[in-house]
Amino acid sequence: MRRLIPLLILLLAVAGFVLLRATRPVVPPIEARERIWRVEAHELVSTAVKPTLVLYGRIEAPDRIRAAAPVGGRIVEVKVRDGDRVDAGAVLARMDPRDLEPRIAQATADVERERIRHRHDQEAIAQERTLLQLADAKLARFERLKNARLGAESSFDQAREEVARVRLSLSQRQQAIAEHPSRLTQLQAKLTEARRDAERGEITAPFAARIGKVEVAAGDQVQPGQALLSLYSSDALYLRARVPAIYAEELRAALARGEGLEARAEFGTTTLLTRLDRISGEADARGVDVLLRLDDASKVPLGAFVNAVLERPTATDVFAVPPSALHGGDRIYLIGDGNRLRALPVRRAGERRDGSTLTLLVRPANDTTELRSGTRILATHLPHAIDGLAVEVVGAPQ
Repeated sequence: MRRLIPLLILLLAVAGFVLLRATRPVVPPIEARERIWRVEAHELVSTAVKPTLVLYGRIEAPDRIRAAAPVGGRIVEVKVRDGDRVDAGAVLARMDPRDLEPRIAQATADVERERIRHRHDQEAIAQERTLLQLADAKLARFERLKNARLGAESSFDQAREEVARVRLSLSQRQQAIAEHPSRLTQLQAKLTEARRDAERGEITAPFAARIGKVEVAAGDQVQPGQALLSLYSSDALYLRARVPAIYAEELRAALARGEGLEARAEFGTTTLLTRLDRISGEADARGVDVLLRLDDASKVPLGAFVNAVLERPTATDVFAVPPSALHGGDRIYLIGDGNRLRALPVRRAGERRDGSTLTLLVRPANDTTELRSGTRILATHLPHAIDGLAVEVVGAPQ
């Protein structure tokens, strides 16, 4: 009996297993389904638009002036400070006139001395001609006496020496009279220069300007040519920036056609409006410099670094797409029948920035007509996007 107990337990376990297996729930078969990606769409619209370029440059002033001391002297007054605005003809600084007036007095005295010397030479030359006549007559008498053996040889030689001295003096006097005009002109030029420097001792603004930097103060002793201050026309500031060389020719052609290309620059929280004025005639490996004139130069200081968005010439028959729609840099995906993707190669025609919004401008890479207004394309960037991928468009097309 004891030997049958283990066998009964084994039979009961088998019977329980069979019963549990027979009463288990039925698992429905797994149905394989294709994954559908939820995406946004963009509807293409053919348009004509001006692409833009992002530039980084510095504010410059072609008419910047550095006022320098005409002569050495002391500064007695400085009437402006950095950043001041002044009108044309306004006095900016003054030098001590006591350092300038002696030069005028010296130059005036030199001119007057030359005129007096010239008058003396004109009076003296007549007397020297008379002396020469007397010396020639005396020489002739001693020569006759010498020939008649009535005079000494030494007396004749002395007479000849006297004639030579008078002739030399007369020649020097004639040379001095001949050189008078050139000497007088030279001295008058020095007088004019001294008067000019005296006038420059009062530093004035040649045009309506803004003071850049004042480098001296009242009481400073300055040397000739030392910079006193700098100023520039507040109505003629330019943004100098560099563009890639591939854009230089189209920008130059637009200027030649008279097409106005504008740029919007940002300096802190200030918005600056600029216009493309000219393009540099030199280039290097980094590109070509362009100069954009500021419409309102009062909003930015000289030398400020700013960024700007420059318009390029108008591009026609292009499509504006969001950056997320471009895959691999050269293709977009059409959303075709059955909401399946189909790749289409494109060429980039530039980009357009409007504030913080960036759109890419593309054209068909070939003569295909599939890229046209009204076509829906994938606007969500899918790294694994391939032809035939099933998608579901959420929301209205952008």
